Order: sequence, then C-alpha cells, then structure tokens
Amino acid sequence: MTTFSVDELITTAPEASCDADLAAGPWAFDLSPGYGPGASEDDVIPDPVVRPGQLPVAYQRMDEAELHARIVAAKETLGDKLVVLGHFYQRDEVVQHADFVGDSFQLANAALTRPDAETIVFCGVHFMAETADILARPEQHVILPNLAAGCSMADMADEDSVEAAWEELMELYADEDQSELASVIPVTYMNSSAALKAFCGRHGGIVCTSSNAATVLEWAFARGRRLLFFPDQHLGRNTGKAMGVPLEQMPMINPRKPGLGVDAQELRDARVLLWPGFCSVHKRFTVAQIEQARAEHPGVKVVVHPESPMPVVDAADAAGSTDFIRKFVAASEPGDVIAIGTEINLVNRLAAEYPDRTIFCLDPVICPCSTMYRIHPGYLAWVLDGLLEGEVRNEIVVDDDVAAHAKVALERMLAALPK
Repeated sequence: MTTFSVDELITTAPEASCDADLAAGPWAFDLSPGYGPGASEDDVIPDPVVRPGQLPVAYQRMDEAELHARIVAAKETLGDKLVVLGHFYQRDEVVQHADFVGDSFQLANAALTRPDAETIVFCGVHFMAETADILARPEQHVILPNLAAGCSMADMADEDSVEAAWEELMELYADEDQSELASVIPVTYMNSSAALKAFCGRHGGIVCTSSNAATVLEWAFARGRRLLFFPDQHLGRNTGKAMGVPLEQMPMINPRKPGLGVDAQELRDARVLLWPGFCSVHKRFTVAQIEQARAEHPGVKVVVHPESPMPVVDAADAAGSTDFIRKFVAASEPGDVIAIGTEINLVNRLAAEYPDRTIFCLDPVICPCSTMYRIHPGYLAWVLDGLLEGEVRNEIVVDDDVAAHAKVALERMLAALPK
C-alpha cells in the first residue's frame, strides 16, 4: 500500500481535506489568534492567548535535508546528555529523531529511564512537557521545541472553573458521611495543565491516561462515592460505561451554569461527574463513517480511540489508547482491512509499517492534530543547536509548589498500571 507524508496528504487531497495552510511551516501562523489551521471551530481558545517569538528566519529557510543533518549531528554530539521524546501523533520528520516514541503514559515513564540526561526534549504538546518537568530531577532541563504547541482539550478546563465547581460540589455533599469514602475524588486526564494535576494531588485525586483509565477509575471508586472527571467527557463516559456505570449516573456538568446545570438530586445520585471537554480530532469520527467503511469493505475491523464519542465507540469493534491501537494492528493478519479512528499521523505510520494490510483513517478529511503538528523539524534543530551553544531554549519550568502537588497525583497514575 502506497503511503505519503501527512503534508502531501493535506496538500493533494480533494476538497474534503484539512486547511492546506497547516502544511506550511508553523511559524507562518504561530503568532495568529486561535489554534491555527486545522483546528476545530468548536475549540475553546484560551484568553489571553500567549504567543512566543518567531523561529529564526535561517531555520525557516532550511530544507528538510539540512534540518535532518543538523538534528542528527547535534544528537551525536550531545550523546547521553540528551533524550528526545516523540508522541505517536508527531509528524514522521520529527518522530524519526526520537529516542522514545509512545503515548503520554509511555513517555512519562520513558523520561524516568534517563536520569543522567541533562536535557529532555519533548516533541509533544505543552502539558506533556510540564509532566516531564514535574517528574524530572531538579537539575534536568525540559524543552518544548515550539511553545505554541498546546492542546485545545486541556484548555477546556481551567483552574478557576474547576475550583469553583469543586466548591459547589463540596457544599452539596457537606452532609455526607466521609468516614469511609470521600464524597468526590477528582480525576484529571493527562491532557490537562500542571495546575489541575496539582488540584488533584491536593484533594486526594489522581491523573489518568487513555491507557490506564479503567484502572484509575477503580482506584478512585475504592476511595470515593463518585468522581469528578475532567477535561474529556468522552473518555470518562466510555470508561465508566465499560465498567458498568449507568449513563444516568454520569451527568455532564456545566461550570458556567447555576448549580452546574444539573438537578441537585442527580448530582447526589451520580457516580461519575463529567466535564464538558473534548478532543477536536476524535470528535470528528462518526457512526456514519463506520457504516460507510463497513459498506465499502465487508469484513473491515474498526478500532477507535476512547476520546471518540460514545456512539462511535459502541459501533466499533474495539476501542483503546494509541498503544492499544498499535497492538490491535500488530495482532491482525496479512490481508486484513482495518479502519482506525485516531490522529492521521499514527494511522499513516501504521499503514506504512504494515503494507500487507489495508489500513485507513475513518475520517476522509486529512487533518492532523493542529497543535501537535506545530513541532516542526525547524524548531527541533533550533533548540538542539542552542544546546550545542550552551543555551537552553524554550524551557518548561513548573512552579515548585504546583509541581509538588502534581507529582503526588502523577505518581499515583504511574502506579496504576494498565491491565
């Protein structure tokens, strides 16, 4: 099966393709308001929007071959002083330089295996680099090559809104006996700020990833009558449903409405309180896409990410984290047809890795995670050249107090091994 770079797919696909501007260098739109080309119109844009400076023009003008050579040379010179982490959703031109490639759970663990590295370069998004800094030794530096690489889902739950919702819930549940179980256990998805991870650490909560969400929910239910899950409603709902929690006991709150927009008795009866966040990439997948895949490819196997809406997960043959999806494909047989509901860079990479299978993305619109795509080889080359010059560029540093509380919740996450 012939595969192409995602840039090629964006620029050559028919009219249904993603905004072709996304294939341009990120520096072309990093200073513009919003999340840039390819972002969902539903995405919540943080206010105020903080924008970094531009990538030096010299790096903007370098071609792929020169950037590749610079990165390889810098890595050889820096040796064991450097470790480069690359998320599954990164573009191939960046992933090829990563010492570890994985999902957020795997990379959080991978960073811990290189305690002697002076610098961790995280090719992912902001919350991932924050997590690496929290878990790193004090003398280690963590770099995010492009500071504009954020996460729209993470921005859908801010500290003030979560604190306000928590206060309302504490007031509502004040008369409950908490001698054995807490009224609420906060659970934040990895796709959240360090401040919200710290919130969970302060309030007896925990962080989860899509890999260990079920294990984390079991941990939380053993300690509380119910849990507050943020920011992704879909992962929370899909995980709770798979564990047997009735939908009527998983109301979605609205932090902007009085009483959180939910009847008080419904809040009392709840087992999982869902935050109204979502992933703009996984929200694109639909049951209609699955039906079309089954009509065009009888016998197709459909696997999706649990950040997808519940009807999509229900209609698929399987659902799981990015690592689960990789293992699902690896366990398939030559000749199998597999439709995948997750980010296009991973799907395209799996199609190239298994040319004896037909592997395609459920969504015909070729659109990668627009913020993850902001990590371009130009930025990677620039920060690595900085290290050669003795300069740490784009360092991510989490406040000590925030880091201390967040580390409590993250260590609980790391101990909750996926089953």
